[in-house]
Amino acid sequence: MPIQSKPETFIYEYNIVIKGTDLLLTLDQTLPSAKDMESFRSLAQDWFSEDLYGYSALLLKNDAEIPANFTLCPIRRFFYEQKELVFITARAKSLLSQRQMYKFCPTCGDRLLDDKTESALFCPSCNIKFFPRIEPATITLISRGDEILLARGKRGTYKKFACISGFVEQGETLEECVAREVKEETNLEVKNIKYMGSTAWPFPDQLMLEFTADYAGGELKIQEDELEEARWFRRDQLPPPEDLPQPGSSAWNLIFGNGHLKNYDFRDDFEF
Repeated sequence: MPIQSKPETFIYEYNIVIKGTDLLLTLDQTLPSAKDMESFRSLAQDWFSEDLYGYSALLLKNDAEIPANFTLCPIRRFFYEQKELVFITARAKSLLSQRQMYKFCPTCGDRLLDDKTESALFCPSCNIKFFPRIEPATITLISRGDEILLARGKRGTYKKFACISGFVEQGETLEECVAREVKEETNLEVKNIKYMGSTAWPFPDQLMLEFTADYAGGELKIQEDELEEARWFRRDQLPPPEDLPQPGSSAWNLIFGNGHLKNYDFRDDFEF
């Protein structure tokens, strides 16, 4: 089913409004209504509806003021608290981002249009469809006895300890990606690579594939242009919560979500 760009009316139960990496919610922590969506159009960069999944999505302008009786909720937090809405929210966020990034055909430069039959963009000159882009990445928690390896990245603004991660390259399997990224960034060898799950991560278009692995050898030596530091931590002596990944993320799932401290309510300690 096709995407409908900038509809005049909103008819669906689910209405996703994005500003940056945040989700707009009412003060009661519910999604906006169809009537709310109509009033937001003057504040929007873009909006669309997708009939196949029964939702509408709207991207607020960067300088738009937050409407009265609404508040912003970090999408990561929403993923943790409203798991039944992760799919629609992640899809809406990713598609809104891609609609901003990919407006013209990379071959001829003509403006891309909504395809008439599928959720894709279409170049009328080249007669080619461009489907939503997904970038798979692996993220791995490495164990050595009672210790786990956590690292802090050097690039970007995210400075918390997390797991080793990286994008899958052409031609390699997921397991090969795990081993390569670990070797490149830490100089370590791993074994017993085990798939644990996946998380949609629309910042802007990743699919995080979660793994665990056991230390197999090597001396820890970080890739200095990628990592600020990497250290072994005992599971009962982890860094403070403010230095750890937030609930809703793949790194949090690996560190805490697979049975470790499963009865602890992390919302009291973690800030989103």
